[in-house]
Amino acid sequence: MSTALLDAGTATLGQLDTYHAGTENAATSAIFGGDGVLLSGNRRQRRQESRDYQRRLLDLTRRYRGMIEGDRRAALAFQEAMSRGDFTHLFGDIIDRQLLAAYQTRPVQWPSYAKRGRVRDFRTVKRFTLDGGEATLNQVKELAPYKVRAVTDSHYEYAVAKYGDQIAVSWETMVNDDLDALTDLPTRLGNAARRTEEKFAAQMFSDASGPNSTFFSTANRNIINSTVVGSTVTANPDLTIGALQHAMQVLGQQKDSDGGPIYVEGVTLVVPPALEVAANNIINATEILAATGGGDGTANDQLRVTNWMRNRVQVVVNPWLPIVNTTSGNSAWYVFANPNVGRPAMELGFLIGHETPELWVKSPNAMRVGGGPVAPEEGDFEHDAIQYRVRMVLGGTLMDPKSAVASTGLKS
Repeated sequence: MSTALLDAGTATLGQLDTYHAGTENAATSAIFGGDGVLLSGNRRQRRQESRDYQRRLLDLTRRYRGMIEGDRRAALAFQEAMSRGDFTHLFGDIIDRQLLAAYQTRPVQWPSYAKRGRVRDFRTVKRFTLDGGEATLNQVKELAPYKVRAVTDSHYEYAVAKYGDQIAVSWETMVNDDLDALTDLPTRLGNAARRTEEKFAAQMFSDASGPNSTFFSTANRNIINSTVVGSTVTANPDLTIGALQHAMQVLGQQKDSDGGPIYVEGVTLVVPPALEVAANNIINATEILAATGGGDGTANDQLRVTNWMRNRVQVVVNPWLPIVNTTSGNSAWYVFANPNVGRPAMELGFLIGHETPELWVKSPNAMRVGGGPVAPEEGDFEHDAIQYRVRMVLGGTLMDPKSAVASTGLKS
């Protein structure tokens, strides 16, 4: 032990003459002098913390006195306390110490634009489609044969995979956690699983270069590649009421394999945080000023219409988009048809029986002498380690490009 620490302890004990007389409260008051009280919490909590602090300090003082006087048992007890770091924590309590809150999380939002699937195992699963046979009927003349029409099948496939991690802490760390900072470790792992779902969904339809170029393409006719603003034609427009109108038009002009229309009842507008204000201003506007026919909408040739889009369009702000898409992540926006009506644009699948994140704590491989259960918080036999683990199983695939449209927002 250092000479400085011995000197400090001797000076402290000099203030505790009343200790020998057995008046512990006076001894504690002598060293406190109004200090050693947490500044946070309510008055009752501060009084309780002050009493606890005084009790622990007095106990430590007894050990220190015994060590000075040559008591070997007291010396061993004091050294044990020092090894756990309690001495530093006790004298550090005069500072207002608080644990800052964790970052805010939000519920997963991908079910607004992707279908939820269920799979039996880790083998590749297939989602079959059957198209054709729905074209308008042909006229059949008298005694003429009925024409035969064809139907075609296709499929999408994917396999789920296992994701997970663990956090291990020592028993000593848990003992010293007087701020209860580590009690939410399982919650943090659950939040990690939630983030994994959201990022996985975002990476299916977006990548570092922008909207998935295989899925969103001119061939699939689901890129907003032209919109008219006044007399100017703009490709990949930024998010405006006119551009959203054109997106609805592109989505509504998609045709099935028989050349018939695809009915879309409702859509989800998926935007990055940078476009949250613009998207909500469009959807929550009380009315829209629209040109009636050939006019530019700036003079008398206008209509004031109720904003009917608020009943057709749902806004989802996806903060993963600018992280996944490093090219146009702050400007690209997407419109998805309702995944629960008709054929979805994409599907996320989960293993049956394991469809939510599963949190685990390692059961201690130890037993008390004489028997008795050992709680997981006591740690394992070899290292006193406490281990938490999360596991989730998911997969997914893009499906029908006719159910989505996109714009990079980089006008060209």
